Amino acid sequence: MKWRNRRQSSNIEDRRGRSAPMGGLGGKSIMGGGIGLILLLVFALLGGDLGSMLSPQITSPENIPYEASQEEEDLADFVSVVLADTEDVWTSLFREYNREYEKPTLVLFNDRVESACGVAGSSTGPFYCPADKKIYIDLSFYKELSQRFGAPGDFAMAYVVAHEVGHHVQTLLGISQQVQQLRGRVSEAEYNENLVRLELQADYLAGVFANYVHGRGYLEEGDIEEAINAANAIGDDTLQKKAQGYVVPDSFTHGTSAQRMKWFRLGFQHGDLEHGDTFNTNDL
Repeated sequence: MKWRNRRQSSNIEDRRGRSAPMGGLGGKSIMGGGIGLILLLVFALLGGDLGSMLSPQITSPENIPYEASQEEEDLADFVSVVLADTEDVWTSLFREYNREYEKPTLVLFNDRVESACGVAGSSTGPFYCPADKKIYIDLSFYKELSQRFGAPGDFAMAYVVAHEVGHHVQTLLGISQQVQQLRGRVSEAEYNENLVRLELQADYLAGVFANYVHGRGYLEEGDIEEAINAANAIGDDTLQKKAQGYVVPDSFTHGTSAQRMKWFRLGFQHGDLEHGDTFNTNDL
């Protein structure tokens, strides 16, 4: 992706080098049972909406001297440019519907971080907290995405950021709240199915972002393939096979690799909101 010497977002909060208190992660359905941690990672990887899953234990951070490598600083600059692009595309699209886009803040952290949703460690992966409308990313995830999950490339990371911003868009539109209200009112299998539809819609919205940057000539050869490869690498079926050797479809919360790739491609193809209704289709 062509990103150097381009506008960076001013909505970046750098908390790298700050300590955060140890905190438990709430939510029985995620932490309960022998594979609770596995399911948590499956849910959190690439942007699960953790608003109802993190413990609300907040204390003030302590400043700790922190020196980032040049590679990490370059990645921070890159993420800031990607966030700026998401601001442009969603400001424009919201304006078409006579709405004002509320820009989220992206928090950079390392090790642990506290949010309005609670305390989370780097192992949870990037996440969006609807309670404070902030996106939280430990930049070390870029290396993990490349080496552990086999999804290298800067646009794979751009897809991660765009997916998280997609959750913010869903919150602004009230979609995330509607899904969360189903908890306890429907069966666990039905609730998980709605989580899958929510996540696939966020993938679609990430594709809308890709359509936008493509139209402005910012993409380079292979960028879209990097994003699609990332979507494939973090499908529920792929992650569960790697973690435990088998899949449990009723426990899916993000969708299969094929579904995630499909909806990202659809977002890239259409570049609008009209074709991203994952809740009223039988063909996921």
